[in-house]
Amino acid sequence: MPVRKILQYPHPLLREVCRPVDEIDDEVRIHIRNLVDTMRASPGVALAAPQIGVPRRIIAVDVTTRCPGAGLIVLVNPEIVAKGRMKTVREGCLSIPQYTADIRRAETVTVRGLNSEGKEVFIESSGLEAVALQHEVDHLDGILFIDRVESIRSLFRRKKPGP
Repeated sequence: MPVRKILQYPHPLLREVCRPVDEIDDEVRIHIRNLVDTMRASPGVALAAPQIGVPRRIIAVDVTTRCPGAGLIVLVNPEIVAKGRMKTVREGCLSIPQYTADIRRAETVTVRGLNSEGKEVFIESSGLEAVALQHEVDHLDGILFIDRVESIRSLFRRKKPGP
C-alpha cells in the first residue's frame, strides 16, 4: 500500500470531528493499511486517519520501537472508557513536527473499539501507549496536542522536525 502524506497544521481536516465507521468493508481495510504503512514509515509511534486525509474514526498505535513487546493496535471507533491518575508528559505530533510541549494525560486508560475484523475489544494500557491512544483519540475529535498545552513556557521548538 502507498505511504500517504501526513497533513500538517493548520490543515482544516485536522480540526474536524471524524465520522464513525458503520461497517468494516474493503474501503475501511484500505484506510487501515494506508494508516499503518504511513505510521511505520514515519518517525512517530501512532497516527489517526484524519492525519492522512481520511475523516473517519480509525487509529493505529505501535510503541514497540520505544517499548519492546508492545505490538500494533488498530482501533475503529475508539472510545476512552476509563482513565487513571493524571501526569505531565512531553508530547509531540507528526502533524505539528516543529514543536513539543508538556501535556496532562492519564497514566492508564481503557479504550473500547473495534479491531480490524470488526470485533469489539477493550485495550487496557499504560505509559507511552496510553499517552499515544489518548493523543490519537483526540485527533478524531479535532483536538490537537497544542490545545492541551499546560503552559506556553512548556512549548519548545525542535531543532529538527520529528515525532
